[in-house]
Amino acid sequence: MNRTVIALLVACMTWTGAASAGEPRARDLGVPFHGTPGPLNAITDVPGVTIGHVTLIEDLPDDRKVRTGVTAILPRGRQSIDTPVYAGWFALNGNGEMTGTTYMDELGQIDGPIMLTNTHSVGVVRDAVIAWRVRAGPADPSGYWWSSPVVAETWDGDLNDVNGFHVRPVHVDRALDEAKGGPVAEGNVGGGTGMICFDFKCGIGTASRRVDHSGRQYSVGVLVQANYGSGARELLRIAGVPIGQLIGPDTARNATGSDTGSIIIVVATDAPLLPHQMKRIAKRAALGLGRTGSYAANGSGDIFVAFSTANPAALQGKPLADSSSIGNGYLDPFFAATVEATEEAIVNALVAARDMQGMDGHVVRALPHDMLSELLKRHGRYQAPH
Repeated sequence: MNRTVIALLVACMTWTGAASAGEPRARDLGVPFHGTPGPLNAITDVPGVTIGHVTLIEDLPDDRKVRTGVTAILPRGRQSIDTPVYAGWFALNGNGEMTGTTYMDELGQIDGPIMLTNTHSVGVVRDAVIAWRVRAGPADPSGYWWSSPVVAETWDGDLNDVNGFHVRPVHVDRALDEAKGGPVAEGNVGGGTGMICFDFKCGIGTASRRVDHSGRQYSVGVLVQANYGSGARELLRIAGVPIGQLIGPDTARNATGSDTGSIIIVVATDAPLLPHQMKRIAKRAALGLGRTGSYAANGSGDIFVAFSTANPAALQGKPLADSSSIGNGYLDPFFAATVEATEEAIVNALVAARDMQGMDGHVVRALPHDMLSELLKRHGRYQAPH
């Protein structure tokens, strides 16, 4: 059995286990949050959004450890091939990479999926997305299969053989082809497989909020690939409680006391919002990040993107396009929803992650669930699960 087959089998097992209904999330441990989540409390509460993960976990004969993967977010599911979405992005601190951003600035839209992976796999993922687009759908209105994919990264080199370039086009294809709605696997999955937060194991997390406006209900969903705060456990705050200080440092991790690492935050909504409004939404993700203790340190790549699945008819290349939008003066509930869902998505990533051993014997422990619940109770912040 070759390495690719082994990796894909592991990916299947990881998806099934991580998506199990028995896996606790932050609310199950008594973490209180503001706002009303959607039925899944996930980015897939936004109609049409689909998610695909391919998780690569393998121990190679030369003692290298593969702990990486790729995550695909399709804003309109399979229709993302044909119909763009209005979008905007924001870099709180730019020590990282997200491709396709100049195109997004110029046209105010994203054509196709958003991909998350490790730092040194951005190139292969970008090229694979273009090849997938050429195979999967017709040419654009100009007659070309032109695209500028959005691919973002965080560094997993502490646990993963990042210079082994283990993410390959076949993994990208699978993440895209098998993307689906419904519950979203979190923690050590997809692009988040080898990620770390505040010297705890971290990775993928998601959450959502409902927003009522003018008699209609909209959804705001967030998905994060969280890998920040390495070396700065004392900064971690959950529900306002200094959890990192109270648990104390992981001396085995040889923490440096400086906040390094990165986070990619993807915000989705079905509310009719225009590109400049999506950029405003993307900026508010920074406030949810700050609630967990981050200060966007020099070494951190804190890059956010937001899109709206509304106005599909306006994005089909017609000579005259009419779009509707919520007025700027009515956006406050959407700003609040973004902040709340971002905070919860990050904590969900921490709660879902599990202990992992990787390169050079490095071991990263997961956030201890019992201790988290006990500390919340001790500080009067525990909220019994419904």
